[in-house]
Amino acid sequence: MSENVIKIGIMSREDYKQRTIAIAKGAYTLKDNEPKIWFESLQSMAQVLNSENQRLLQLIMDEHPQSLKELEQLSGRSSSNLSRTLNTMARYGIVELERNKRRIVPRVKASDFQVEFGIKRQVH
Repeated sequence: MSENVIKIGIMSREDYKQRTIAIAKGAYTLKDNEPKIWFESLQSMAQVLNSENQRLLQLIMDEHPQSLKELEQLSGRSSSNLSRTLNTMARYGIVELERNKRRIVPRVKASDFQVEFGIKRQVH
């Protein structure tokens, strides 16, 4: 895997909570190859990585805007929409919002994603 690939996991909120408790208790140890980002569902992942946001990532990689204002002009998106989207992607580690003097410069940290999930079998 190249360094710009982010491994994404899909896990229910309840399972994620149980996993977090197990980690805190020392009953579960994180493995190096585990996803670093977790979404509750494929739908929630799709909201963050929808086609419009993928185009935004491509635009940042291609044009290297030096401010959010420049990205706003390039993308045609409103500043509030752009800010909300970039902050969400920054929380997931997809972009970095580098503070440079009085400007915020968006940088893409991940352009490739590997999604991991499984279907739980119900025990009867």
